[in-house]
Amino acid sequence: MNQPALSSLIWSVADLLRGDYKQSDYGRVILPFTVLRRLDCVLAPTKLAVLEELETRTKAGLTDPAPFLKRKAEQSFYNTSPLDLQKLLGDQDNIRQNLHDYVQGFSPEVRDIFERFDFAAQIERLAKADLLYLVTEKFVQIDLHPNVVDNFQMGLVFEELIRKFAELSNETAGEHFTPREVIRLMVNLLFIEDSDMLAPGNTPVRAIYDPTAGTGGMLSTASEFLAEHNPDARLTLFGQELNDESYAICKADMLLKGETITRIAAGNTLSEDAHSGQKFDYMLSNPPFGVEWKKVEKVVRKEHQEKGFDGRFGPGLPRVSDGSMLFLLHLISKMRPVQEGGCRFGIVLNGSPLFTGGAGSGESEIRRYVLENDLVEAIIALPTDMFYNTGIATYIWILSNKKPAKRKGFVQLIDASSFWQKMRKSLGSKRKEMSEAQIDEVTRLFGECVEAEQACVFDAAGREISRSILRTGEAAPTAPEGGAVKIVPISRLFRNQDFGYTTLTVERPLRDAQGEIVLGVKGKQKGKPQPDSALRDTENVPLSEDIGAYFAREVLPHAPDAWIDEAKTKIGYEIPFNRYFYVFEPPRPLVEIDAELKTVSAEILQMLGELAG
Repeated sequence: MNQPALSSLIWSVADLLRGDYKQSDYGRVILPFTVLRRLDCVLAPTKLAVLEELETRTKAGLTDPAPFLKRKAEQSFYNTSPLDLQKLLGDQDNIRQNLHDYVQGFSPEVRDIFERFDFAAQIERLAKADLLYLVTEKFVQIDLHPNVVDNFQMGLVFEELIRKFAELSNETAGEHFTPREVIRLMVNLLFIEDSDMLAPGNTPVRAIYDPTAGTGGMLSTASEFLAEHNPDARLTLFGQELNDESYAICKADMLLKGETITRIAAGNTLSEDAHSGQKFDYMLSNPPFGVEWKKVEKVVRKEHQEKGFDGRFGPGLPRVSDGSMLFLLHLISKMRPVQEGGCRFGIVLNGSPLFTGGAGSGESEIRRYVLENDLVEAIIALPTDMFYNTGIATYIWILSNKKPAKRKGFVQLIDASSFWQKMRKSLGSKRKEMSEAQIDEVTRLFGECVEAEQACVFDAAGREISRSILRTGEAAPTAPEGGAVKIVPISRLFRNQDFGYTTLTVERPLRDAQGEIVLGVKGKQKGKPQPDSALRDTENVPLSEDIGAYFAREVLPHAPDAWIDEAKTKIGYEIPFNRYFYVFEPPRPLVEIDAELKTVSAEILQMLGELAG
């Protein structure tokens, strides 16, 4: 049976749940039962050997037989219950208690999955609705033995079930489900310049990490991408997730694929880093947008103040209302040092980390750190309406401490906001998606690291008839008769310092009633003009400009008595993304607008006349 057919067969259990469960709750039964049936099938060949080993070791007085049981099970987990799902069907009257006992027979790391699923509550709910036996019977009829469905196929099946669950519960799906096309694009960008990893025959071992793992989609997609391009390479997966249900799904998905599930941890990444001290080759993350970090503020501020740059949050702290930049700093702290091979990572952020906060603020200091240390390779603007629970603008940041020579000292900005197609069916706020061709085009633009423009050709009626990407030096297409060609920038390269500026505090003297300048009378201010706070102003001077020349040109001609308070001078950084891609469109001629209004007015008068007649 192929993967789509098997996924549909498993999801058909929903027919039994209809009426007793809401659609958005189907996954709470189907996902844990799928995991349970798979584990049941995986352990079936060694079941008897495990039970015999348990009896032997118990009689010998061994307090921890786990290593021996895993060896007999030939897996990283085991089950010590004499029951299995088939045997449960033989005692219909006691199936509720027997199923509880069977789940408790699993090794601790597997029991943890079912506890996070809150599976015990679902067993009780199904039993009260007289559905427990029927659901169990249905799953027993589905053959998920490894000789029928291998780990890779099982992973695809489970991902399809997760997707269905996310679509049905799209009001919350964005919390733990990143659109697959966004993940594919991020994975492409992550691996595109790593020829050693992708070349077939090479056998590198690399580690990838997601601190906001959700259901594990990013880790799974990265693993599948690598398996497709180089089956000989090995990618070990690490992650952490706060939401219990998402964590259970992620950990179960890893288990079904044969991954080491102890590398997937539960908890708040910001306050309890489960992978403290570890460094990674690649990282991916889609942290929550605009979520405050007040709950972990005490712990985060303590680390910032006490550890500084020896901790994760040395460069600065963003405002409490939005913690997304804390995840950016967390990832930077996890980058494998250059001398050990370096690291590249991708993170999805909303627009505020690009420009929020003036010079000296936590946000600006974080931007200053990543730009002055030449860590930012590219920032890609995605189309709006791409995510399930928000329609706002989003951006992929790609950071690396092993930039190739052509990227050193530069940041590439790619405006991919027009790279979308309309979905056949909206899912929550998600109305748009990126096609494979559009993902490939953005990947090429990143890989080439060149400036480029997009040419849109319109016919005489104003309909778009073609769209193409123009690299530097390529000729623009010609417009048909009466048509037009619109050219807009789509990829631009900037030096790191282009985003920096110096904020100057400009003072003017305080004057008395006679118009005389008031001078200080004490200490260091004695004899010096005193500033008038009402006339105080600030000026932002690009880092590339000489401050003295700027001041003489822009300030002194208008305020000859002004001076700069050097003590208040600050360096700031911002990335005004939209400004760099803005293309001025002149308003339509008044004659054209007036003629159109006259035509519309005449049509309205004609319709009114017809109604009166």
